[in-house]
Amino acid sequence: MQLPSRADHVGSLLRPVALREARAQHAAGTLSAEALRQIEDRYIHEAIRMQEEIGLQAVTDGEYRRAFWHYDFLAGLDGVEMVEVATGIQFSGGAQVRPIAPAVTSRLDYTTDHMVAHFTFLKANTRVTPKQSIPSPTALHYRGGRRGISATVYPEIESFFHDLGLAYQKAIAAFARAGCTYLQLDEVYLAYLCDPNQHAELRARGEDPERLLPAYVQLINLAIAERPAGMRLAMHLCRGNFRSSWIAQGGYEPVADVLFNTIGIDVYFMEYDTERAGGFEPLRFLPPNKMVVLGLVTSKTGVLEDKDTLKRRIDQAARYAPLDQLALSPQCGFASTEEGNVLTYDEQRAKLALVVEVAHEVWSGF
Repeated sequence: MQLPSRADHVGSLLRPVALREARAQHAAGTLSAEALRQIEDRYIHEAIRMQEEIGLQAVTDGEYRRAFWHYDFLAGLDGVEMVEVATGIQFSGGAQVRPIAPAVTSRLDYTTDHMVAHFTFLKANTRVTPKQSIPSPTALHYRGGRRGISATVYPEIESFFHDLGLAYQKAIAAFARAGCTYLQLDEVYLAYLCDPNQHAELRARGEDPERLLPAYVQLINLAIAERPAGMRLAMHLCRGNFRSSWIAQGGYEPVADVLFNTIGIDVYFMEYDTERAGGFEPLRFLPPNKMVVLGLVTSKTGVLEDKDTLKRRIDQAARYAPLDQLALSPQCGFASTEEGNVLTYDEQRAKLALVVEVAHEVWSGF
C-alpha cells in the first residue's frame, strides 16, 4: 500500500476567530444551526484551499465542526451522554480542559450516520484525497474507566468492549459508503500506556494497566474487522495536545511490537517532536507491509524547524525502518480542541509547507 503522499498531517487546524465566535453564539442560542453550518462551510472551503495550495495530497476539514477531537464523535454514539465532572483533564503547565466527559448510560450502537455528512462535504469540495479522522474506540473507556460505564447496562466490561467494537464497525461502514478511502483513528492511549505515571493513575482508580493493552488491541481489531479492502486505515499516536501542553511521556518500546504486528492498521502517525517520545528504535518492529509517518514537526509552537535537522532525524529513523516505509508530518493536530495551540495561522501554514518541501527533497518529489 502507498500513502497519498510522503507529506501528510494529522487533521485538526487552528479555528478562525469568527468561526469560534459563531459556535459560541450557537451554543448560547443566538445563532441558528443553519447559519452556523453556512459559516463552517465557508471556513472549511478556505482550509481545503490552503492545504491544496501547499501541496498536500490528503486534506481534512480541519475538524472545524467539532469542539473536541474525540467527544463530539463519541457523543453521537447511541448510549453515550456528555456529563459534567469534578475536574477537567490536567495537562502540563496547569492547563485544564473543560470539566465534561462521556458517560455510557445505555447500550452502545451507531444508528445515525453521525459525522458522515461532514465527510461528504469535504469529499465534494476537494480535488485530492479527503481524509476523515475519528477517535479510537479506546477513548470511550480510558477517560472514565469502569466508573464512566453503567454497571446496570454493562455488568461485565467485556460486553461493553464488544458492543463498542460493533458500533465502530457500523460507523466505519457508513463512512465507506460515503466514499471514504482514508480513515484515521486518533489513538493516544496506547502511547499513554508507555508512561509509568499513567500506570500509577490507572491503578489509583482501580484499573489494571497491564490488562488494558491486550483489551484495547482486541477492541481496535474488532472495530476495524469489517473495513472494506479499498479503505486505508491510519492511526495517530501522541501524548496529549491542548493549548500547546501535553500529558504523558515515554518511548514506544512497551507497545511497539503489538502496535505494529497485532493491530490491523496500515499507516501509523507517530509523535516524535521531543525527547518525551523516546528514540526511533521501536521502529525496528515495523513489518514490510506498513508505513510510519514521522511526526518530527511540532504543532505546539510556531518556531520553524531546521530542514537539515529534519533530514538528519529522518536518516536516523531509517536505520530502524526502510526509508520507503517512512513519511513526514507534524507530530499532532494544531487544534485538538477548538481553543487551538499557541501559534499563528501563518506559522501553521509554514509548518505544513515545510513538511511538503522536506518530503519532496527526501523522497525525490514523491
